[in-house]
This record gives sequence, structure tokens and C-alpha cells, in this order.
Amino acid sequence: MRPLDVYRNPRQLAILAMGFASGLPLALTGATLQIWLTEAGVSLAEVGLFALVGLSYALKFAWAPLLDRVPVPGLTRRLGQRRSWLVVIATLLALSIAALGQADPTVDPWRTAFFAVLVAFFSASQDIVIDAYRIELLTKEEQAAGAASTQWGYRFGMIASGAGALVLAEQYGWPRTYLVMASLIGVGVIAALASVEPERPNVRGPFLRTGVIEPFREFASRPRWLLLLVFILVYRLGDALSGGMANPFYVQLGFTKPEIASVAKVFGVIATMAGIAAGGAFAYKLGLARALVAAGLIHAAGNLAFIYQAYAGHDIGALTVTIFVENFTGGLVSAAFVGYLSTLCHPAFTATQFALFTSLTAVGRTFFASSAGWLAESLGWPGFFSLCVLAALPGIALAIVLLDDSGSWLQLFRRSNESQYGERGA
Repeated sequence: MRPLDVYRNPRQLAILAMGFASGLPLALTGATLQIWLTEAGVSLAEVGLFALVGLSYALKFAWAPLLDRVPVPGLTRRLGQRRSWLVVIATLLALSIAALGQADPTVDPWRTAFFAVLVAFFSASQDIVIDAYRIELLTKEEQAAGAASTQWGYRFGMIASGAGALVLAEQYGWPRTYLVMASLIGVGVIAALASVEPERPNVRGPFLRTGVIEPFREFASRPRWLLLLVFILVYRLGDALSGGMANPFYVQLGFTKPEIASVAKVFGVIATMAGIAAGGAFAYKLGLARALVAAGLIHAAGNLAFIYQAYAGHDIGALTVTIFVENFTGGLVSAAFVGYLSTLCHPAFTATQFALFTSLTAVGRTFFASSAGWLAESLGWPGFFSLCVLAALPGIALAIVLLDDSGSWLQLFRRSNESQYGERGA
């Protein structure tokens, strides 16, 4: 089978559609909402405070156990745990988006803020369910491709609620635009209902133990679990350092905002999408272990483009190459890494564990990125980006040490613990 054939599976199309629904709400409480608030005359200080509505995305691990364990009365028995929760959450999300569109930030900014918080909360909750659904629906070999399909759909959703919403708002106004966006949430529900409910173990016992304690205990029972946590933290260290400094680097070289935007919007988007697709196919062909190592090395080497740019200076041609390389290699490594995190989730605790892993990744990126500016000032741009290449090597080394391409150790701990979590069932 050719690497790209993995995307022909109908399940990947369903995951693409759910990724679209997952990415759609982000701009509606972010960049698109900021434009609406600014047009309405809301002060810049208040516009800035609206960024806090996004806290739900960072804290979603706190209520992920509820979505893992608690059934929806009247629906779960008919649709299954994942699809029933998706129907409920997507409905509440669509209603919240519609209500946000009917709010008037000029008259009552607090009402607008309230509905923005609701949209972000239900959006983060939808992400929990969609991620768990994707992981449980696919085989280990398909996880990286599934991550790629999700990210493709996510970006299409962001384009729809970003550029698409702005075009609609210009013609029909904000209330109607948000109603259209609310209706598009149904794309993910239709895709899920057209697919099957994935099988998962039936875990019996009190909620506190099975929903909160066991996901942590189960992970801590694995071989070398502390090293796994370190790996999750440092694998994208080089990317965390370079990513936060890319735009300041371009500005200091004399590029204008329109120059950066014109290249990034075209070549950056194309490169990211191509890199994500290639990363999923890459992992399916090579296996996740080899893909993590190879993609990590390619992405680390991609930092050399920044060094080339530093010496080329204000050169649009060089900027095009740099942005293309940065985004392509970033997409490549992202698909492989998210695919690997997906395989780390035990079927009994998929939603909870994946939410924890992604939160841990975000903490690592934030912590490491905080020192990037100081390092750039101390080392200069060529020295800084050389350090970014070296910073990627510990994560790649851990990938070599920890990952077994056959997945045998992963299957071993699952089999040894299976009896503790009940028989597999829908």
C-alpha cells in the first residue's frame, strides 16, 4: 500500500469533518470576535481581556474524566459514550455561538463575554470528545494519519470562522454570520453519526477511582513512565524556542508586516498543510518510532533555514524559503508527535489521558519559550538558531531510547492491565 492510501479510509474523512467542527469555534472567540469588538468601539483594554475566555482550552483536563466515565441519560445506550456526548456538546456549542452572535458588545459587553466563555467551554469539551473518538476509532498504525486529518480539518474550520466569517459579516452583519457558523458545527455531528461508535473497555467502580485516580495510576504503572513524561516535555524543545522568535526575527531584519503576511498566508499555509499530510503518511509507512526520529531530525535541520535567512538579510526570496521550510517541517513533526501521544492513551481512559498529555505539552512549550528572547539577545540570531538545532537533539535521543517500533511494550502493559478494567465493549 502506498503511504497516502491511508487517507482513503472512510474513517479519515469522518475525522476530517470532526476536525473542521473542532477548529471552527476558535476564531469566533478569538481573532474574529476581536475585530467585531473593535468595530463596536470596545476599548483595547477590554478587547485584550477577552483573551481570558480561552482558559478553557488549557484546563480541559479537569472535566475530561466526566466525559470518559459519565453516560448521557437516554442517549449513551443508543449511541455510545462518545457519540452521545458529541451530540449534546455540539448542540450546546451551536446554541452558544448563535447566542453570542445576538449579543451586542456596544450595549452589554459583559453579556458578550458570558456567551464567549460558554462557546470556549463547549468548544474545549467538544475537542475532548473528538480527540478520544479519533484515537479509539483508528488502529495504532493509523494514528498519525488521523492526527493529520484532524489538523487539516481544524485549519479548514479556522479559515471558515476567520476569513469566511469576515466576508459574511461585511455582507450580512455579525448576528447572521454567527448563525451560519453555529449551523456548521453540525458537520462534526453528522460525520460521527454516520460512523460507528468505537469499542472501549467497560470500567466498573466509583467515579473518583475509575475517572480520576486510575488514569494516573495506570500511566504510572508503565515501564519508564517518568522518561515518557520527560520525552513529552522536551521532544519539541527546539520548536518551542524558534517558533516564538520567528516573527521578531523577521521584523529585526527589516521585513514589513505586509511582506511577512503575504508570504506566510500563501507559502506558510501551503507548507503547513503539505507537511501535516506528509507526516501522517510518513508515520504510516515507517512506523511511529522511526517517524518520530526522522521527522525530529528533519525539523531540527529546518532551523538551518533561519541561519541562512540571518545572513541573507532582507531578501524576499530567502524569506519565502525560510517560511516554507519552517512550516513544512513543523507540520511533519506535529502529525507524528500527536499520533504518538494518541497511542499512549489506554482505551479505558482515552479522553482523560490525551487531555493530560496535550496540557503537559503546552506547559513545556510555554516554559521553554519564555527564555527564547533572552537567549536570542545573548547569542545573536545565528547563534540562537544554532542552539535551536541542538535543543531538538535530547528529544530525538529519548525517542530512540524509549520507542519500540513494533509497539510490543505498549501492548504488553495493556494486556497485563486489561483484567483490571473489565471486558471490551461499546
